[in-house]
Amino acid sequence: MIIDKKKGKVITYIVEKDYDNNHLQKILNKKLKPTDISFIINEDADVYTKEGKLLLKFRKNVLDKKCIDLFYENVIKFAELTTNNRGNALGSKKRNIYDNEKIKSNIIGFFDTLSPQQKFLLKEKNIKNMISVRPTRFLVDYPEKYNKLIPLVQQIDEYYKKLTPEHYEKQRKKANQTHFKIKNTSFTTITTNVNFQTTVHTDKGDDIEGFGNLSVIEKGKYTGGETCFPQFGIGVNVRSGDVLFMDVHEAHGNLPIITETNDAVRLSIVCYLRKQIWEKTKGKTKEFFNNQIELIKNIKSNKNKKSIKNKTRKN
Repeated sequence: MIIDKKKGKVITYIVEKDYDNNHLQKILNKKLKPTDISFIINEDADVYTKEGKLLLKFRKNVLDKKCIDLFYENVIKFAELTTNNRGNALGSKKRNIYDNEKIKSNIIGFFDTLSPQQKFLLKEKNIKNMISVRPTRFLVDYPEKYNKLIPLVQQIDEYYKKLTPEHYEKQRKKANQTHFKIKNTSFTTITTNVNFQTTVHTDKGDDIEGFGNLSVIEKGKYTGGETCFPQFGIGVNVRSGDVLFMDVHEAHGNLPIITETNDAVRLSIVCYLRKQIWEKTKGKTKEFFNNQIELIKNIKSNKNKKSIKNKTRKN
């Protein structure tokens, strides 16, 4: 609920909660409906709680179109691959992730757990000096495409520094202590989502001292998808070129995405620093970083060789 509004070049809103945390628990892990949200922000805005805590900062049309197009062209095929390993944002509490709904949500950059396949291959090769931090599949398989994503991510990082400098400084200090990060940014990891309505949730695994962000690249025509804070009754209509910085440790989710054309795409981009990557790798040398990358590449290469060999035998 908005309790105050101050007009200016950037509108400032002061908000209070519509309901307490007991009621919030009832809607966690559930999908939002448009009737759950009373107000959508469509212009440059800063939003604070009545206690003075920053909830979000939103800026329209600030990201460079060339960087946006370059990001989209190089990531979209990968971003459209399906996964079922997003239990928190899916609202799933199933232990067997293979029973989850399949969605188009993927990670790029670095991650703080090894895949079951990687664990098996490392055990098979008796490799014991591998910490559970790894380059993601996209970085290993498509290094040239990965490098073309970086200009947009660096722009997001620049606005992060400009708009929420206190949060940025704390996060960047940690990012500077590890080689496992996206070049010249405060981020270790990117999550992409395609036409994905998350349930109401809070983010986990990121740097709690930092601040979250969201950018969107749109193709075709669609309505909906607004990013919302249901406890405050507000949402933000993030579109191509916009950037939203927000407190992702407050419950949030997005409204249904209604496609109006067959080619409609809402590609959302979330950049963040994973806390465990920093904790496990801070202070490690560049040589250590390179060795980790080579280990992942080598076990992947050996796996592919085995696959080809097995296929040859079968034929």
